[in-house]
Amino acid sequence: SLTWDQGNEMAQHAQFTLDTGLQVYFCNPHSPWERGSNENTNGLLRQYWPKSSDLRHLTQTHCDTVALRLNTRPRPTLGLLTPAQALDKALLATTS
Repeated sequence: SLTWDQGNEMAQHAQFTLDTGLQVYFCNPHSPWERGSNENTNGLLRQYWPKSSDLRHLTQTHCDTVALRLNTRPRPTLGLLTPAQALDKALLATTS
């Protein structure tokens, strides 16, 4: 599923659901906490690209570097595990 803000960028959400098979849900207006993971990720990305940064010269290599840093960063919400470590732990628990 996908939880989205009430912006006009999702005006075609029904077609998006048909094309992708993902069910789209909408947050209540002025309730960003309903998209906590998204808001947290936005905050992490702002460490690399503050608001109003010029992204025209951004390279895929730089994006990949930032993605690697974020994906290998321990997260307090995961007990200070990285996302990969948390996934491994969850998968191991299902095979025991």
